Amino acid sequence: MSRCIETIQLLNGELRNLEFHQERFERTRSLVLGLSKHPLLAELIQLPCGLEKGLLKCRVIYEKEILRIEYEPQHLREVRSLQLVYSDSIEYGFKYEDRSDLDTLFLQRGSCDDILVVKKTFITDSFYANVIFWDGEAWITPHTPLLPGTMRASLLSRGLIREGSISTDDLHRFQKLKLINAMNDLEQAPEIPIESIHL
Repeated sequence: MSRCIETIQLLNGELRNLEFHQERFERTRSLVLGLSKHPLLAELIQLPCGLEKGLLKCRVIYEKEILRIEYEPQHLREVRSLQLVYSDSIEYGFKYEDRSDLDTLFLQRGSCDDILVVKKTFITDSFYANVIFWDGEAWITPHTPLLPGTMRASLLSRGLIREGSISTDDLHRFQKLKLINAMNDLEQAPEIPIESIHL
């Protein structure tokens, strides 16, 4: 079994969206690892001195026990184009360290910067992020993500985005998209024109 991870944004010494990471951490430990008692991430993560300023990625790597907690700078990947790739068998419902199935799909991106994974005609996620689409009135996220992310959950809970059914035939209804994850929220994520998707 692959090790599990939580990737949490550390901004100026504050762990962001921690309640949603805690929820996913507990769900993974229950459903994947068969555990019933769960430590609090807020207590597990003791920030070393010198990390009080700036933007960092905090990664918690765990099996039944916490294996390590590490910190690394955030390196933003510029995405200007996305290739639709297809897999009806892809599964990534929990945040595993092993992403080999996604790596295989990423190799199909051709000259594009990233991919949008299509499963049974429905849009799911990009390689590293959930996706949201602008229809002229609201930001819509597919109701079929491979991995329901913590930023996605936070934005849904605040009513800033909403779920919808988005197949490949629906893409023409949208004007632009954004890629969101723990390190990129609604405001920070750059807008990508819908024409940047290669069918």
